[in-house]
Amino acid sequence: MSIKNIFSKKKKYASVPSEQASQDVPEGIMTKCPQCKKIMLTKELDKNLRVCMNCGRHLQMNAKQRIESLVDEGTFEEFNGHLISENPLGFPGYEEKLEKDREKTSLNEAIVTGKGQIEGKQAVIAVMDATFRMGSMGSVVGEKITLAIEKAKADKVPFIIFTASGGARMQEGILSLMQMAKTSSALKLFSEDQGLIISVMTNPTTGGVSASFASLGDYNFAEPGALIGFAGRRIIEQTIREDLPEDFQTSEFLLKHGQLDAVIHRAEMKETLGRILALHSTGGEREWLEN
Repeated sequence: MSIKNIFSKKKKYASVPSEQASQDVPEGIMTKCPQCKKIMLTKELDKNLRVCMNCGRHLQMNAKQRIESLVDEGTFEEFNGHLISENPLGFPGYEEKLEKDREKTSLNEAIVTGKGQIEGKQAVIAVMDATFRMGSMGSVVGEKITLAIEKAKADKVPFIIFTASGGARMQEGILSLMQMAKTSSALKLFSEDQGLIISVMTNPTTGGVSASFASLGDYNFAEPGALIGFAGRRIIEQTIREDLPEDFQTSEFLLKHGQLDAVIHRAEMKETLGRILALHSTGGEREWLEN
């Protein structure tokens, strides 16, 4: 057989049934990084605390994943998980959307609150979940945060909150906006009672959440690359008629301009919080130096 015939010979390929070929990879098996576009096994990404192994992008965590990454095993006790939003303004379709999110997330609202230990130190912890209505703040979110602060005050333990929110929930109108003052007032009373407040802003923390309790910590931290701000970039540029810096409203930009105390990598978050809790505990200065 000539060389020409070898290369012109028709190649044979394994056939795949058309039904099987049309099937997609099962949902959730793979995750694409929104920054570098690398596709990773979701299981491996979760083991890496949902931080991209290629570019270091911090992908969103839900409340369960966040709590598991921070709280000492077997110590977390949730409270007020039964509270459910209603539709006080009769907003069309709102109840149906809430029900869909409850089914999708297995949560009753966009925040989980409870008490647990971090590196052996007690704290009341509130974790917002962006998978439920984009972490928007309605009356129940504000109520759960306020009750959590009051619980921390009663138990004389620190209050830690992880924020992830698109802002106030428009379907609840003024009732949603009222939560800004309500939560801020609760934090003020807690602070006057010598309570320790730690706020950790994750991607995104925007709108009424960024303008209220998210920015009122004794320590204000953020994760790398988090979007943090009140109004959107385009709105600000149109208002001031100027172009904004490329890194505007990122956690690194806020740190550079004195609005954050630190930007903390997710892998270092538990240890950092544990050290701060130890420092502020009884005999904490001695314990800090020993460690």
